[in-house]
Amino acid sequence: MGTTARNMMTGMLFPLLLAACGQGQQAAREQVPVTEDTTFLTGTFFLVRHAEKNPGADSTLTAAGLQRAGKLYRLLKDSAISKIYSTRYRRTMQTGDSLRIRNSIDTVLYQPDSTGESLLYEISRRGDWGRRILIIGHSNTLLPILKSLNVDPRMDAIADTDYGNLFIVYKSTKGSRLVKQRY
Repeated sequence: MGTTARNMMTGMLFPLLLAACGQGQQAAREQVPVTEDTTFLTGTFFLVRHAEKNPGADSTLTAAGLQRAGKLYRLLKDSAISKIYSTRYRRTMQTGDSLRIRNSIDTVLYQPDSTGESLLYEISRRGDWGRRILIIGHSNTLLPILKSLNVDPRMDAIADTDYGNLFIVYKSTKGSRLVKQRY
């Protein structure tokens, strides 16, 4: 049987199959309302600045920075983080390396910006809303990210020598809550 004949037979059989299954009838059906995706813009977000760094544009962590990264691992190792978002700089990636390696967590690189929009775009693009995510950024990007997550960090800046903040944002369909702690 040729392709054309097969397509014609399929075209004739499909309405018969629908009718046999009751799909071809125009029975009154209850309308199901379309609701907003309940996971969009939700989740638990752990935000930190990279740990102490050596001088230079794309520097590595100092000995103190490696110790702080270890503290971060010990603090978050049982927090069920499913993904790490980091900028492409070595210091940010090293800050999350222990957690990434020991807990086998995927890492996504995002472009740091002054609005937090690049991060939100990456989270949306990868379908990571509703998850527990570690975000590692910089002193000048963490506050814009917090604001883009609709929470008020109640601070104007993060000092260049301040490496110990952990911001935890709990976002649900009912609102957002920010918890700040030191590590």
